[in-house]
Amino acid sequence: MTKKVRVGVIFGGRSGEHEVSLRSARAVIDAMDRAKYEIVPIAITKEGNWLAPAKAAALLPPETARQISPASQSDAPHDVAIIGDPSRQGLYRLDTDDPNSERLDVVFPVLHGTYGEDGTIQGLMEMAAIPFVGCSTLASACGMDKVIMKALFQQAGLPICRYTWFLRSAWENDSDRITRRVNREIGFPAFVKPANLGSSVGISKATDRKSFARAVELATRYDRKIIVEELIDAREIECAVMGNDEPRASLPGEYVVHAEAARFLDYTEKYSSTGNVEFVVPARISKSAIKKIQTMAVMAFKAIDGSGLSRVDFFLEPNGELLLNEINTLPGLTDVSGFPKMWEASGVPFARVIDQLIGWAIERHSERARNETSI
Repeated sequence: MTKKVRVGVIFGGRSGEHEVSLRSARAVIDAMDRAKYEIVPIAITKEGNWLAPAKAAALLPPETARQISPASQSDAPHDVAIIGDPSRQGLYRLDTDDPNSERLDVVFPVLHGTYGEDGTIQGLMEMAAIPFVGCSTLASACGMDKVIMKALFQQAGLPICRYTWFLRSAWENDSDRITRRVNREIGFPAFVKPANLGSSVGISKATDRKSFARAVELATRYDRKIIVEELIDAREIECAVMGNDEPRASLPGEYVVHAEAARFLDYTEKYSSTGNVEFVVPARISKSAIKKIQTMAVMAFKAIDGSGLSRVDFFLEPNGELLLNEINTLPGLTDVSGFPKMWEASGVPFARVIDQLIGWAIERHSERARNETSI
């Protein structure tokens, strides 16, 4: 009998996208083939505490928790710690009280936003020499910080919208000066965003100086760095990318808003079932536009040295011009998220997506292990 791969699924986290992470974890666990994988759930609370498997499973819906092997749900009196053992080539443990407990073959971080998608958890895994799904520490950090990301896109020759940025401390010291600069460089209306967050958390539209101040106050609740982007009258198109050194792109998709007033998709609309939003894949665009989006998506992925998975977002202007908006190195994997839907429409069901991601994680770990660490 073939030994099952033991996968540690890490979810929750300290970011504003904690709830989205719980939904993504549910979708990933539900889609995993029980004949191939033994799942070890590992939750991180909003306060940053790491929960042992039994307590972690309790955060999932009962029907999902029931699918997890009872052997992976033994409770422990203490929080958990991930301990790597580079000499054992792929066998690691989730350390509770028993030094031989819960050896992991690979970790699947299903964490969005800060402390999960920004390179922090990836750095921990790399330092402990543990195989993990997704982008490296560097790529994750660059993909999370929208200011650094856009600089890399510019260097790669990819078209982007006009933007500017400032620090929370600068705003608190002289908000009038910042407002004048933004009005001069970008103008209103514009979008105000935390530079390091996703799922539309903390984002709002500013139409004048007064609403700009309100938007900044909201954004600074989530980050010390604020980015302001010009308002683009365009359709928002997404494209999923998977792979390591030779990534490939899915068919693109598009969120179509059916509400009366056109507005950007905020957190509530993206993850609700109001019926105001429909995700259409493939997007209703020309074949040449699809090809161009796929090419640019792969270029964006390579610009940050991505690996595993990412979702790349575009603006398609009425004149047919494409602008690259951003890349998400650990996109939403929920039942309403675009990433799994785009691959499904491209002929890759979610269960196979997970198989491939785990395979690429192990491949990247083996590649990393080739690097000399001593002189």
